[in-house]
Amino acid sequence: MSFESDKAAFKEGLRVGAPTWFGVGAWGLVVGIAMIKVGLTLPQALGMTLFVFAGSAQLASLPLIAAHAPVWVIFATALVVNLRFLIFSAILAPHFSHLPWRTRAWLGFLTGDISVGLFMQRYPEFAEEKGKLAYLKALVFPNWAAWQIGSIIGILLGSQVPTSWGLGFAGTLAILCIMLPLIINRAAFAGVVVSGICALLTVNFPYKLGLLLAVLLGMGTAMMLEEYLDGKKEPATDKNKEEQS
Repeated sequence: MSFESDKAAFKEGLRVGAPTWFGVGAWGLVVGIAMIKVGLTLPQALGMTLFVFAGSAQLASLPLIAAHAPVWVIFATALVVNLRFLIFSAILAPHFSHLPWRTRAWLGFLTGDISVGLFMQRYPEFAEEKGKLAYLKALVFPNWAAWQIGSIIGILLGSQVPTSWGLGFAGTLAILCIMLPLIINRAAFAGVVVSGICALLTVNFPYKLGLLLAVLLGMGTAMMLEEYLDGKKEPATDKNKEEQS
């Protein structure tokens, strides 16, 4: 029975995640080319895509590397951009707390934004259900493969593509393809709006530090608004239960 549930969940995960594979691969392609364009060697670029595996952090740090920014600024930028994964971990932890830490560690490494978003659409609340792990694996494995394939192709083609093609704009479009499906509620939308406005107002900050501020303000706005909206839902739910009783 458990095997059948896992098999069905895995197939469902593949079906749900399939439309995102092309976008993820395209994003990886652009980042792969960008890594070569900023001066990384082939081994450095391959190492970055295989061991870092964080597209937004890579894109944020590459201009800093090209500008010869201090190492602490590069690391701080990547760290702040990836702070959202702390939230993702807190969201997923109740679903998989029973697994060994090694399993949780490599699953966490492979899990990206799209995978978390799609998983939470399928399992918005924590409940004991069979097939959760199989569903997550069906999301993260193809997502990781699509990214690596696209990124490696981009790395190999990087020296052959002229700068005049405007790869920075192409990268922006690729990120939008990934980001827009994740704006699934008012809190997420508000966070995007606040971070976008902040990024525009601080575009001339040195070392792209305005990006750090935009990320922090956007995340803070989304978290506070979500908490506020959840607080409004609870009294309404309690009131409905009282009326029904």
